[in-house]
Amino acid sequence: MQHETLARPPDPNLHAAVLRVARVPQLLVACDYDGTLAPIVADPTRATPTSESVAAVRALSSLPQTTVGVISGRALRDLATLSRLPAEVRLVGSHGSEFDVGFIDDLPADRLRRRAELHSALAAIAEGQPGVHLEVKPASVAVHTRAAPRDVAQRVLDAVHGGAGLWPDIEVTIGNEVIELSVVPTDKGLAVDALRMQASASAVVYLGDDATDEKAFARLHGPDLGIKVGAGETRARFRINDAEDAVGVLELILHARRRWLFGEQAVPIERHSMLSNTHTIALLTPAARVTWLCHPKPDSGAVFADLLGDTAAGHFTVQPERGGIPLGQRYRPGTMTVETRWSGLTVTDWLDHHRTGNSLIRVLSGSSRARIDFAPRPDFGQVRIRLQPIGDEGLLVLGCNEPISLYAPGIAWEIASDGHSDSARAVVDLKVAGGSAVLELRLGSDSIEPPQIDVGERQVATETQWREWSDSLKLPSVARDLVKRSAMTLRGLWHRPTGAILAAGTSSLPEEVGGSRNWDYRYCWLRDSAMTAKALVDLGSSEEAEALLSWTLRVAGHTDGHPERLHPLYTLDGTELGPEAVIEALPGYAGSRPVRVGNAANRQVQLDVFGPVADLITTLAGLRPAADADFTLMSAMVEAVERRWHEPDHGIWEARLRPRHHVYSKVMCWMTVERGIQLFDRQNRPVPEPWRSLRDTIANDVLDKGWSKERGAYTVAYGSDVMDASVLWIGLSGLLADDDPRFLATVLAVEADLREGPTVYRYRWDDGLPGTEGGFHLCTTWMIEAYLRTGRRADAEELFAQFIECAGPTGLIPEEYDPLTERALGNHPQAYSHLGLIRCALELDRS
Repeated sequence: MQHETLARPPDPNLHAAVLRVARVPQLLVACDYDGTLAPIVADPTRATPTSESVAAVRALSSLPQTTVGVISGRALRDLATLSRLPAEVRLVGSHGSEFDVGFIDDLPADRLRRRAELHSALAAIAEGQPGVHLEVKPASVAVHTRAAPRDVAQRVLDAVHGGAGLWPDIEVTIGNEVIELSVVPTDKGLAVDALRMQASASAVVYLGDDATDEKAFARLHGPDLGIKVGAGETRARFRINDAEDAVGVLELILHARRRWLFGEQAVPIERHSMLSNTHTIALLTPAARVTWLCHPKPDSGAVFADLLGDTAAGHFTVQPERGGIPLGQRYRPGTMTVETRWSGLTVTDWLDHHRTGNSLIRVLSGSSRARIDFAPRPDFGQVRIRLQPIGDEGLLVLGCNEPISLYAPGIAWEIASDGHSDSARAVVDLKVAGGSAVLELRLGSDSIEPPQIDVGERQVATETQWREWSDSLKLPSVARDLVKRSAMTLRGLWHRPTGAILAAGTSSLPEEVGGSRNWDYRYCWLRDSAMTAKALVDLGSSEEAEALLSWTLRVAGHTDGHPERLHPLYTLDGTELGPEAVIEALPGYAGSRPVRVGNAANRQVQLDVFGPVADLITTLAGLRPAADADFTLMSAMVEAVERRWHEPDHGIWEARLRPRHHVYSKVMCWMTVERGIQLFDRQNRPVPEPWRSLRDTIANDVLDKGWSKERGAYTVAYGSDVMDASVLWIGLSGLLADDDPRFLATVLAVEADLREGPTVYRYRWDDGLPGTEGGFHLCTTWMIEAYLRTGRRADAEELFAQFIECAGPTGLIPEEYDPLTERALGNHPQAYSHLGLIRCALELDRS
């Protein structure tokens, strides 16, 4: 088999192969002992591993999801004594036949007798031969000839081959200057298979120098990696020089594996800035790295997913050649254009939309030398791509389903491969280039022709649209700039082509760093989107709400007239989600795995979803004449509530538990009917006969059964005494008056159980999921509103001031906050957080 030789420094092909195999979910690293971990020495009893190899193996064996094994020709007891390796390392002796130190006790009596006969025969051959040494093992005898003169060694080997080596029940293994005869089968390949099965390994790395290691190399397949140490014919793909190089490979595996498991140094979530053109979105780090961008839609596969823990998942970086921390990053006022500034370099980023797709435009200006790294990795890095330079005009991305090109005139690229996909690097001297350079990533186009409209004009046109829209908003005096930025963020999460609104811009940013509560929020939840649209309507923009209602009508039309069959969430196209899946190759943000695509909450029953939609319809009808579609959708939702309000459901938080009678869901059912009555009354239409009695029936039921005498408050579900922030809606919805003692008591109970400094947790009950989470920003804003409604304005102002301090430097807010570590958590930016900020600012302004 062909192999590639590793020189010092390491062969880049081996380096790339190690980086790939280090990213599998369960990894087995196995190796030979003599000549791999320990240098070959004349006296086998003095073959001890180097301190560097012991350190590397010890560190690898301590990693989660990583198993280390040593498969040696030595007897297991001798191997354990000499190797000095920790107990976590799986030791296998006698060329793969000896897995347990009690192995000899399990041998049948006839095998033990045969070993004694074998020992006698070989001792007779070795007697009087200088430099020949016998090593007696539990099931075999090895004849070592390393220290013997060549003629003696050959004479002894010939005698062994012609004597005991011909016995029919003896297995012969030939190694480096050793021949071993065993009374049981020996096969390092079978040992590798056994270790693979025990560890449930997704891939195996095997290093060995001996002829006996070829059986192990022969068992490798798929993503496995075989590395031959030293000279000789081999089945391994790669070759290295000696045990010193083996240490280097082990250290490389350790470094790559540790980085994949725990993530590279993670940029704080809230410090990312979002770009949007209402067709797609991208996220930038504070140092102008494009770390997240999906194509062709925001809920499609990611072209750049470095955000989820590894540059190998794709990134697009611009920085000074000299490096350094930026002076700052900011949005251009009233726009979604981001400027990142260093001394001598400014990078200006925005998303544009064109006939064939979207463009990410990056303008470099200044007088310094800038380094550009372009590493697209479509579909979360699962697609193999090649980069093809086209003259000095730019690059074509080859291999993905959707055309992608990078228009970059006058830039000379160096193309490199990591063994899977290409990356490109270039250095631009802006002083020589006339002070500026343009990079246009064209998504959905394979053209690298110059644009028909100058990039400066395109920037003006894009920014003018954003400024005209943001200037049209009716902003409060409270936190005016943050409200404006929140409104722009919500509009940025709106998908203009379909009318849907994203719950958040990302997937799998953790609710607990290092934990598994990592969900995909790049979809349209009926509840979240309706609340988002209403916040924008409250600021004077109804375009998004009208488009969302049209989207909702289309989705409801797929239920055959039964809107109670609506799912909680849909793709942006309004179709059902596929099964929730895990991308095993991605390490996750700061090592938080799994990385998920899709959302299993799609199949839950959430009866609360109609309330926010009904609230939105009624709000819009107060601003313009109600359309027939408004009455059609409202009637369908009230009828759906009538049929199902009395059923248990999964609730707003999508806990992986059995359905319960959630207080919040009942309140939202009540609100659906209440808003329906308001809509018909205000439009002078007769209210359908059963609606008023239905409203009162639901109200009486939830007010009676949702109250906990033990807690003296409304709790998460009927019959429970556990608090949940969503029960604040017993008053926020208008079901209870602001001064009702039951509402006042509920606010106090939520505050006592769930508020921690600047944040409010959703709940503390067991939701059936491992780990914990941070405080939930939306719940914090509900508490602020509850304080205002119950006459606690000073408390509301104080909590609001603490809440807005949680925003990132460019004004964006993710889903959650950990008050202990003072770090942001969850997907980013989160619609809930920004709509909550808008609601609070408006309420503070009005009151």
